[in-house]
Amino acid sequence: MKTSVSTYSFGGYMNTLGIEGIIRKSAELGFTGIEFVEGGWTKGLDVGYAKELNALCKENGLTPVAYCTGADFLSGSGGDLKAEVNRLHGQLDFAAALGVPNMRHDVCYGLSNRNGKKIGISFDDVLPILAEGCRETAAYAESIGLGTMTENHGFFVQDANRVEKLINTTAHPAFGALVDVGNFMCADETPCNSVSIMARYAKHVHAKDFHYLSGKEECPTRGWFQTRGSNYLRGAIIGHGAVGVRQCIRILRNAGYDGWVSVEFEGMEDNILGITLGKEALERYFAG
Repeated sequence: MKTSVSTYSFGGYMNTLGIEGIIRKSAELGFTGIEFVEGGWTKGLDVGYAKELNALCKENGLTPVAYCTGADFLSGSGGDLKAEVNRLHGQLDFAAALGVPNMRHDVCYGLSNRNGKKIGISFDDVLPILAEGCRETAAYAESIGLGTMTENHGFFVQDANRVEKLINTTAHPAFGALVDVGNFMCADETPCNSVSIMARYAKHVHAKDFHYLSGKEECPTRGWFQTRGSNYLRGAIIGHGAVGVRQCIRILRNAGYDGWVSVEFEGMEDNILGITLGKEALERYFAG
């Protein structure tokens, strides 16, 4: 496995360093891969600018490993599924210019309203719509030499069984999973169990850790958020929390995954410190 870093991990440093500075800082910290997360730096999906960033990565010895963006096949683009898929075509063109092999897109954020009406009452109700959106997006990606993936992300499509069902219903060879080992806790799942389900579908991996507090207890301070089942999580440095990242890495390795693993830090500590200590922990896990 190889260690990369997500631009998301730099938090407020993005405002001071900018995306070019983040690229240089990632190399300075010893990373050889970088994952890009959509933000204000994309300059309206300017493909020429993406190519400039790709060249800057090469100058700094970095491999662009993934590009992450949002999507909502239920309510995005005014509830027009075809328009939402077409919007993602532009994101894929930008991702291709960045030089990444895969783009992660979300699929929805819940049973949202379309034209003022609730869409179904369950995940299975909307699964055909989500799969159609994923399939059409993957088909375009494949036509330009990319793959697509979704992440266990956004509460509604966060359970391992739901993501697995979505991938198998989509049934497109270019479509797989970005496995975030920590995010399963947001759906109150045990990360190691969920990673064991999802490992076979992994095209990319996020290493993330969380501090955990039972919902039976009072939340002690600011900085925590609630899971779907009303437990509490707070971002942690890799190895400092309750996820069991080392075991998750072992599960992925045993399943045959040998790709990039991005450090994703969202804790309360300084971002550079969190990234640095997370990288050190992750590389120890790779060695052991």
